[in-house]
Amino acid sequence: MIGLIYRAADGLRRRRNPDDHGRIGEDLAHRHLRRHGCTVVARNYRVPSGRGEIDIVAWHGEQLVFVEVKTRASAEFGEPSGAVDMEKRDRVMRAARDYVRRAEVPWDRVRFDIVSIVLQPQTAIEWLQDAFSWRS
Repeated sequence: MIGLIYRAADGLRRRRNPDDHGRIGEDLAHRHLRRHGCTVVARNYRVPSGRGEIDIVAWHGEQLVFVEVKTRASAEFGEPSGAVDMEKRDRVMRAARDYVRRAEVPWDRVRFDIVSIVLQPQTAIEWLQDAFSWRS
């Protein structure tokens, strides 16, 4: 039932904002993660200082997963995951530190993933688990 509600809301958003690839990608990633056993607990989490943001926070088994979603209209200019550079990783990790502190989750239960989405010619979703580490 909840899946039907998500699909209806996603469809309405797509009709209203067909060029908002970021939002469309986050909606697709959210559904993809749920379908593969994740429990999404937050979307667009921002630290109070505004210096970090996480697209999706989810539990995958015993691990708290911070997910960066990258969406492109096509793969013409490369894979979306290639756009997650060190600066973006630092901002995600800064926000993750804040979230982990507030949620009191040990760092050994944390993982950083990337969901890469290409919309054209056919929607392709790639979930890169443990794409980068807080240790590096």
